[in-house]
Amino acid sequence: MSERVLPEVDGVITADEVEESAETIAALQRPDGMIPWFPGGHCDPWNHVETAMALAVAGRLDEASLAYDWLLQMQRSDGSWHNYYIEDAETSAVVVGDAKLDTNVCAYIATGVWHHWLITQDVDFVEQMWPAVQRAIDWVLSMQTERGEIVWAREVDERPWEYALLTGSSSIHHALDCALGLASIVGVERPRWDLALAALGRVIRTRPESFEPKDRWAMDWYYPVLCNVLEGVAAERRLGGAWDTFVMPGLGVRCVADEPWVTAAETAECAMAHAAAGDKATATDLLSWTRAHRHDDGSYWTGLVHPERIQFPESERTAYTAAAVILAADAISGASAASGIFLPARSR
Repeated sequence: MSERVLPEVDGVITADEVEESAETIAALQRPDGMIPWFPGGHCDPWNHVETAMALAVAGRLDEASLAYDWLLQMQRSDGSWHNYYIEDAETSAVVVGDAKLDTNVCAYIATGVWHHWLITQDVDFVEQMWPAVQRAIDWVLSMQTERGEIVWAREVDERPWEYALLTGSSSIHHALDCALGLASIVGVERPRWDLALAALGRVIRTRPESFEPKDRWAMDWYYPVLCNVLEGVAAERRLGGAWDTFVMPGLGVRCVADEPWVTAAETAECAMAHAAAGDKATATDLLSWTRAHRHDDGSYWTGLVHPERIQFPESERTAYTAAAVILAADAISGASAASGIFLPARSR
């Protein structure tokens, strides 16, 4: 493994600041590996993986590995995880906070493990995690329709919901690509996964009616680009087409089109989408706008309502927000060996 170099983006975020932000994430981690959103908060496996990825970028590999160990402990026998977990106030044990089973939440382990592999080149780690990745992806694909989209969730003992989400399916598309990379490392073929990936990409690109309308939400705008379903001219058109709808220049990305609520995580993710599309100048501008959310200790306020700059939710600083900023800084600076994970496959 090469010498660790922390992300740094001139005029936006320093390597020391990245390290400070990683420390705020690590400080939230329980001894068993779980990373809640904030002290006393809940943990969902998707954002848990995102924080593990950020820890790895910052060189905190022990904490990142412990986070993946926690996922192994909590995985259900069918390959899924519950929507989120909480710490019982009386016993301090981890208990289920929301029993729903979300396909995107469950698929993201593949992205995290691939990211960890890119940084560490640790084959033993991949082999340890492979059974969990395989079970998770197989469970997720059990929710794929004949047309190709993936139904977003189900309750444990009930039929799945009848609709899919564009953001979730885009993220799953990227996770599937990462899972196929892991399959090649452990020396197995998964032709069904290849077919599923192709079908999912096709329906995202050509059948927008297949997804529940969520045009109000910023993530539906940039996620098909962030996750490399749309590339080249199509990606540029997608990002340009709704820029005025979701971006408050100098402030960041609105969570929803009709409210002046800017979130640092979505601003950072949108920066990564622009970096993936080859526009690092815009990506850098977007990341610079997250500075208004930065707390003195390196953590980040989740959201600000403008023009009053009211913190919303009130006083909330989230681990996943700091993680998104770290990952965006890495994507722009190219500091880590995993910095290109959100670039199109041929460019990684």
